[in-house]
Amino acid sequence: MITPSLKKRFSDIVGEENYRDSSAERLVYSYDATPNFQSMPDAVIVPSSTEEVSEIVKLCNEHRVPIVPRGSGTNLCAGTCPTEGGLVLLFTHMNNIMEVDEENLTVTVQPGVVTLDLIHEVESRGLFYPPDPSSMKISTIGGNINENSGGLRGLKYGVTRDYVLALEAVLPNGDIVRTGGKLAKDVAGYDLTRLFVGSEGTLCVITEATLKLVPIPETKQTMLALYQDIEAAAQTVSSIISNRIIPATLEFLDQPTLEVVEDFAKIGLPVDVKAVLLIEQDGPPEVVARDMKRMEEVCVENKAVSVQLAATEAEAEALRTARRSALSALARLKPTTILEDATVPRSEIAKMVKAINEIAERYELKICTFGHAGDGNLHPTVATDARDPDEMERVEAAFEEIFAQAIDLGGTITGEHGVGMMKAPYLEWKLGPEGIGAMKMIKQSFDPHNIMNPNKVFAKESRKRVVISR
Repeated sequence: MITPSLKKRFSDIVGEENYRDSSAERLVYSYDATPNFQSMPDAVIVPSSTEEVSEIVKLCNEHRVPIVPRGSGTNLCAGTCPTEGGLVLLFTHMNNIMEVDEENLTVTVQPGVVTLDLIHEVESRGLFYPPDPSSMKISTIGGNINENSGGLRGLKYGVTRDYVLALEAVLPNGDIVRTGGKLAKDVAGYDLTRLFVGSEGTLCVITEATLKLVPIPETKQTMLALYQDIEAAAQTVSSIISNRIIPATLEFLDQPTLEVVEDFAKIGLPVDVKAVLLIEQDGPPEVVARDMKRMEEVCVENKAVSVQLAATEAEAEALRTARRSALSALARLKPTTILEDATVPRSEIAKMVKAINEIAERYELKICTFGHAGDGNLHPTVATDARDPDEMERVEAAFEEIFAQAIDLGGTITGEHGVGMMKAPYLEWKLGPEGIGAMKMIKQSFDPHNIMNPNKVFAKESRKRVVISR
């Protein structure tokens, strides 16, 4: 509960115009991109500096006011839904690219910088920031770091964590700490940088980040492989990797997804095939040409009915944009769209795709499957209606089986979306009670009053593990 006197103290820190507690403003920040999760914050606060963040956090810690750091709210795990009320912390005033260091190949930014703006800035200088979440047009770097976001280029280049060199962060007691640096090597003490990345706002508030850049690739080629056998498409993914080729992008879309995306994007995607693979390679021209030729051969060897090379960069960009629009396209079908991200070892992709289709049939659901098949990260998605309790019960049971199947295949319940509230009941399936206990000790040591994004990651009760009959 924020009293009038406490409200005044918050307003004194950021200015009255940056402390917002009207019903309309609170409603806007009561939910994120996750369906069926909503809770009103007590207020929204917009700091302009790290020092202001520190003062805000000190007050929250003193008065036990929950804090939810928020980017653009594009996450799909209810990670920024303020379920315990308190303050939603926005970074719209902390959105500066502070430095592009071309000598050390780094960029230093505030958390409110939009991902695509950063990418455009560094590419204008011949440099490359590889992480490219599908929401990059609106997602922020702070949100990407909190969720350890992935993207289409994750197979070859890794995820957000692999590019965070240093952080400035405010701890739950208000202390300001700096971790890492513009360094290729640094083993001084615990690696707090990697601990904070992906911590979903439960350990600290990130106020600045120094990110690694790489030289922009010399060239890039894109192709689309078409299949009438969905399992053959999935098997191709494993075959490409086993041929010692690591493409920049290796994406999978099944027929139901293709139909919806084409209806949305209207770029001429084939809808009369069971699945497609979107494949890209970048690098020196001779390497790209060699790899693309070999990957085309592998596709044909694995029953591809057609392999088409994008003739122009505009055509290639249209294909990439269509893939990134999959969630938006699927969201047009029904009032509720539930998109998940079970992940398995790359060698198990074909088994996982088959299992998802069998589960969909068993629960009488239409599950559209697409995703970053090259790194084992699939996105089974159901368009449904939260007002239909019978169907929602079947959807929930189906996803429980999908998570269980992923774990049985050596995978995990989330590859890039995060745990938040959505996956919290299933986290023990992956980590076991001992792993949960170890994480809770870390949380308790940093945040003894549990003010940092409370009720996330750790569920009040774990779901009973689904046993899959063979």
